[in-house]
Amino acid sequence: MKKTYKQLELFGWKFTLTPMRFVLTALLLGSLAVILVRMVTGYHFVTNLSDETPWGFWISFDVMVGVALAGGGYGTTLLVHTFEKEKYRVVARSALVTSLFGYLLVMAGLFLDIGQWYNFWRPFVSWGHSSVLFEVFWCISIYTTILSLEFCDILTERVAKKMHRWVIKALPVLLIIGLVFPMMHQSSLGGLFLLFKTKMYPLWWSELLPLYFLLSSFFVGSAMVCIETELARRAYGHAIEVSILKRFCRVGGRVMAAYLVLKIIDVTVKGQWGYVFANTMQSNLYLVEMLLGIVLPIMLIFSPVVNKRWGLLLYALLTVGGIIMNRMNCVFTAMYKSGTYFPSVWEILVSVGLIAAGCLVYCFIVENFHVIGDSRAVHRRVQKDLGSGHD
Repeated sequence: MKKTYKQLELFGWKFTLTPMRFVLTALLLGSLAVILVRMVTGYHFVTNLSDETPWGFWISFDVMVGVALAGGGYGTTLLVHTFEKEKYRVVARSALVTSLFGYLLVMAGLFLDIGQWYNFWRPFVSWGHSSVLFEVFWCISIYTTILSLEFCDILTERVAKKMHRWVIKALPVLLIIGLVFPMMHQSSLGGLFLLFKTKMYPLWWSELLPLYFLLSSFFVGSAMVCIETELARRAYGHAIEVSILKRFCRVGGRVMAAYLVLKIIDVTVKGQWGYVFANTMQSNLYLVEMLLGIVLPIMLIFSPVVNKRWGLLLYALLTVGGIIMNRMNCVFTAMYKSGTYFPSVWEILVSVGLIAAGCLVYCFIVENFHVIGDSRAVHRRVQKDLGSGHD
């Protein structure tokens, strides 16, 4: 028997109250308190960062991981609008919303990680042309803006409907721009690590790091869409056919297979197999990352197991877990000596609070706008209303 929960409604806007949402709200409020302390006092009381370990949990998880997991938007756009794979249109909107919230949380993480946060505006006027991080900052900022403008397609179906036709006309240009910038900053994040050849463990440093980061952001994007649609199915009862999700994820699976082949060739050419089987902490974590996060998902996605929802979800969870581990390994395992840094409970609470905020806003958007499913019927209804003079 399905449980029913109280639903708040104010001026036509709905929000369902559930025990999990109360937990998420508590986590958000706790993180806001820590953020306030961080803003007033700096890093000292809420982080374990130092001059020796300036990159911590907020950079590795909120930014490095966050940008990768938010890659479902541009990957879906590439398939639906560029290669005209109409069968994937049913996941396009949810992928857009997930990516938008992902990038907004990345921007929040970047803001928190700035030592003197009140100088956040300086990259907009100080042109560091030779800085990779400068390029990453601008690309992420522009792409977040583009995603926000694309979201207006959903927004104007209910609010300011007269603007909807203009948003529709602008969408093709926005979609083109929205394909260029994520490819730039996804690869540039990998380019940041090219500077650290002498500091990183050899298994994670490569001249191909920009390509690795770009490829991994593409195939993890489809896995994130798969997880998001499964959560939407359980929360809202909207089920997308397994066959559609399977074909969608298999596109990412082929890219993952290419990623694995490049990794194997790279390790072979450099003669690094001795590092892989050295039985050290670094080598063991590398094997776990590759076997559980790459090899096993490839085996699953091209097997009959993914004809079942649980098999498809297992593939997606392993893929996402593998990329999270890869980004964390690039920052911590590859560069920091054991014991030099471990995130404080407050750093982790802030990141958890940001995720909680994203979940709460996502639930509000889904309950009040047409996000789940194909958008064409809604477009037709809005156009009909406009033709009748309704707003």
